[in-house]
Amino acid sequence: MATCEVHLSHDPNIATTTVATAPQPLVTFYRLIPQAPLPLRADRSAVGTLPTRAYRFCEAVATASGLGYYIMPPMNFSLKWDGTRIFWRWPQHSEWAPLQTAQFPDFAEYFDSRAPKDIKGFAPPFLTALREPGIVQIWSGLVARTRPGISLLLRAPINVPRMQHYEVFEGIIETDEWFGPIFNNFRLTKTDLPVEFTIEEPFLQAIPLPREAYSDVTFNNYEMVADLEKMRPDEWRAYHHTVVRPNVQENRPRGQYAVTTRRRRKGKE
Repeated sequence: MATCEVHLSHDPNIATTTVATAPQPLVTFYRLIPQAPLPLRADRSAVGTLPTRAYRFCEAVATASGLGYYIMPPMNFSLKWDGTRIFWRWPQHSEWAPLQTAQFPDFAEYFDSRAPKDIKGFAPPFLTALREPGIVQIWSGLVARTRPGISLLLRAPINVPRMQHYEVFEGIIETDEWFGPIFNNFRLTKTDLPVEFTIEEPFLQAIPLPREAYSDVTFNNYEMVADLEKMRPDEWRAYHHTVVRPNVQENRPRGQYAVTTRRRRKGKE
């Protein structure tokens, strides 16, 4: 996105124009299915499920909970696995239908009415039963674009109690290069029991991730200290500051890590 600013030179009859480029957003979500809920900024309370004491004093848990964005399903629907086949149903269709590949209801027509001529007929499927037993691919109804060098980690919502009867695969999509549907794979873990998805509850958490954070170069740059005898004096002092000092204080304040971390973020230390 660019903004155009006009500046006058010393000669009032001459105008010079400069173009100032605005920073690209970290991530841009595009909603293709109009009924799909918009992503929400993830919150530190894990959708209100964290115990109050954990939210107030466990900064590590609260920080992780607030990473990235919540993504909700584009509609209410149910899945069921009989050990061989996957079935699905939705509010407008009360009977279980066998699933192979399914479009979001009425979306293909909506997509084709708006897509360029050479893209008509290529609406992404909403649900796809994969060849592996009990695994289904679910599209969020979204497409995403990130800044250069930034990818999206897709995973189950962090610290939110896990939904029964299914597991969420984790995946990293390099969305600065790949502009396509934001979908993920789910494994159904119980047979003959309906698994409910609702637009009111996030089923994915999307976390922007610098590509260097998961490169081999980054992960190969590590060190192992295997014996206590090899701990340096400055490391013992850091351990004393972190572990020993709070436990020997007469009046130990609660949540010291949380207070220190929040101050550092605000630039007070």
